[in-house]
Amino acid sequence: MKKIITVVGARPQFVKAATLSREFQKVGVEERIIHTGQHFDANMSDVFFTEMDIPKPAYQLDINGLTHGAMTGRMLEGIEEILLKEKPDGLMVYGDTNSTLAGALAASKLHIPVIHVEAGLRSFNMAMPEEINRILTDRISNYLFCPTDTAVKNLHAEGYASMPIRIIKNGDVMQDAALYYAAKASQVSDVLTKHQLSSFVLATIHRQENTDNPDYLRSIISGLNSIHAITPVVVPIHPRTRGILAKMDITPKFNMIDPVGYFDMIMLLQNCDIVITDSGGVQKEAFFFGKHCITLREQTEWVELVENGFNTLVGSDSQQLLTAFDFLSSKASDFSIDLYGNGKAAESAAKMIAEF
Repeated sequence: MKKIITVVGARPQFVKAATLSREFQKVGVEERIIHTGQHFDANMSDVFFTEMDIPKPAYQLDINGLTHGAMTGRMLEGIEEILLKEKPDGLMVYGDTNSTLAGALAASKLHIPVIHVEAGLRSFNMAMPEEINRILTDRISNYLFCPTDTAVKNLHAEGYASMPIRIIKNGDVMQDAALYYAAKASQVSDVLTKHQLSSFVLATIHRQENTDNPDYLRSIISGLNSIHAITPVVVPIHPRTRGILAKMDITPKFNMIDPVGYFDMIMLLQNCDIVITDSGGVQKEAFFFGKHCITLREQTEWVELVENGFNTLVGSDSQQLLTAFDFLSSKASDFSIDLYGNGKAAESAAKMIAEF
């Protein structure tokens, strides 16, 4: 039986891991999960394992609240120690966080095959820590599972086709999760009644490029405040963002609620009018549930959403945000187009990994 070590640490990775963990059990792959602790708030971490029936992590590193270098370094040290003990057949990482890069580095230095799920994504903005993480992770991985044709093209453009690396387009495992858990969400979530929500805009803000720039953050909050005067805006607020708003003495007029679990987030996505976000994962989730999205960034890895008119990039400009909101509020789109596979991405990946 193959043994795979999976490294997770942030919300999107918990969602993705749920899909593969379920499929690993079907194909007889033994999985041991390392939780780095990058998201340490219980509502942003523990609740996902409980709600989504993800196997409890075999290891908890509890590394958070540090600089990028310190966090990545300590994760690398902790993961390496576990790998020396476990001696797995491979290590799997997701996405583009510090946890992703640390896991890939630890395994590659020990000559343990690295499997990168959600490979090949590029924003072409090297100022983003996530861009650095995803490029480096791709380069030291052995198996690159790509969610889209664009991701495959990015890798080919960078010369990966001539490297001893397997490039596989298998679809997006986040769509698997959205389809699988949507029905359960309506049964277990009370987020709509709890916060008395009917017609509303859902927004999330957490990227450092926005939260750590006072001008950007004030402009975004100003735009959200203006939209809130038209349609209620609901923001599940990241603890770090809440702290920065208080420190900068910025007063949001919209509704800030505590971080929510995955099922609550599904219900918010299914029932909102429009999504406003700087998250990569939420851009796709908006599409999965048939909602237009306004992205608070200058670039996106999910270019197909922009090209097909489902997503609009506005950066941190409050006026562009208002213009996009006004336009998308009355726009009709066909969300039935297949951009991310047929919901079988995790099944396909698990079968391949079992045969590697």
